[in-house]
Amino acid sequence: MRDTELLADRFEEHRGRLRAVAYRMLGSLAEAEDAVQEAWLKLSRSDADEIDNLGGWLTTVVGRVCLDMLRSRTRRHEEPLDDTFVPDPVIRPLTQIDPEQEVLQADSVGLALLVVLETLEPAERIAFVLHDMFAVPFDDIAPVVERSSAATRQLASRARRRVKGATPTSEPDLGRQRQVLDAFMAASRAGDFEALLAVLDPDIVLRVDSGPLVGGAAASKVVRGAKPVAEQAMLFREFARYARLVYVNGAVGVLNAPEGQPQSVLGVTIAGGRITEMYILADPERLAGLDLPDLGPVLSSPPAPRRPARTLGARRHRTGGSAT
Repeated sequence: MRDTELLADRFEEHRGRLRAVAYRMLGSLAEAEDAVQEAWLKLSRSDADEIDNLGGWLTTVVGRVCLDMLRSRTRRHEEPLDDTFVPDPVIRPLTQIDPEQEVLQADSVGLALLVVLETLEPAERIAFVLHDMFAVPFDDIAPVVERSSAATRQLASRARRRVKGATPTSEPDLGRQRQVLDAFMAASRAGDFEALLAVLDPDIVLRVDSGPLVGGAAASKVVRGAKPVAEQAMLFREFARYARLVYVNGAVGVLNAPEGQPQSVLGVTIAGGRITEMYILADPERLAGLDLPDLGPVLSSPPAPRRPARTLGARRHRTGGSAT
């Protein structure tokens, strides 16, 4: 029993990093937890005394598990990652980082990059994530993807080119990000259409993932262009009263949680002082599974005018829910 406890303690030292690896490979927090748990089961059935580098061994095991999971998606002909797909967001308050989230937040991967990673072939994604994000040598990755070291290097190189060409440029300064999000939320709460247009890039792309069909109609959608996106924000502006600014995958985003119940999470890409990409997760089942920290009070804002609130409430009833 004591040996098992010691092994479990050693495993826990690596859990945070393993979860970060699996999350980047899978884009799903729940599946990442499953992959890490599978790694523990494999370790508990192995002769740990024969493992020289436990961290490296566990990382490659997680890589194999994730590769199997990605291949399984393909074999089942799953198509969860259409244009409307939004990966599971990692949320934390704008205050100090939770120590338990430090490893996961290190080198945070944005939602935009996760969406691009989902377009890669499974072996490409494994090679790219392990080498480019976690500095695992190609000689160690090769057995995982069942390729030679040279072929594994080519997998990562091909993935790198695709990622570089498809990932949008983003503003790295968190203060500037917050200024833009503050302006967007203020315009939304006020119903100021022109102010919304001013903060949205003309070619903005909005992806809304609302999960399964709602009322027989698809609630998930892709909206392109500043005017249509601003119109969407106007439709649901009453919900801006419940918004909290949070970190979403290391960048400033928005959580909409009336009475503490999450209804949507908004992640954005900001460049040139404007929002160029918006990612909204509004799938109730996936939102219910998120591990939300203590976020404090909602943003202060004046109540929405009564007449628009009634109109929007009726519209929300007909369409089946809010996207922002």
